Amino acid sequence: MLFVSDGEAICGVWFYNQKFFKSTIDESVRKDDLEVFVQLKSWFDDYFRGLNPQINFKLKPDGSEFRKKVWKILCEIPYGQTLTYGQIASKISKTMSAQAVGGAVGHNPISILIPCHRVLGANGKLTGYAGGLDKKIELLKLEKIL
Repeated sequence: MLFVSDGEAICGVWFYNQKFFKSTIDESVRKDDLEVFVQLKSWFDDYFRGLNPQINFKLKPDGSEFRKKVWKILCEIPYGQTLTYGQIASKISKTMSAQAVGGAVGHNPISILIPCHRVLGANGKLTGYAGGLDKKIELLKLEKIL
């Protein structure tokens, strides 16, 4: 995985070769010793041990206001639970389409921490994941959703 920070907040977390990889980052400088990276690595250690760690560092995803609204809703999905694209759409507007939400979910620049893996298609159907459906399945298993 690639972690990106502005020096204070996490701006990106991507699986290598995922869709939209580094799409919101203009330039990068390698600096592995940032405090926010130390905190992030600790968070991932706990998460992958099956714990539900709290995020005690700042996230700063870059995107349109609509995408940020969708990502905020994603952050409200509790560990071990899911929502559908349609349910998220209805939280935004009675006329919002699930497809529009899907586009915003797919462009989430902070994988796992902004939990787009917790979003399912209609009737709980497993649908796309920018990092790969195989990874989505494993994350859902880790959270005991599958």
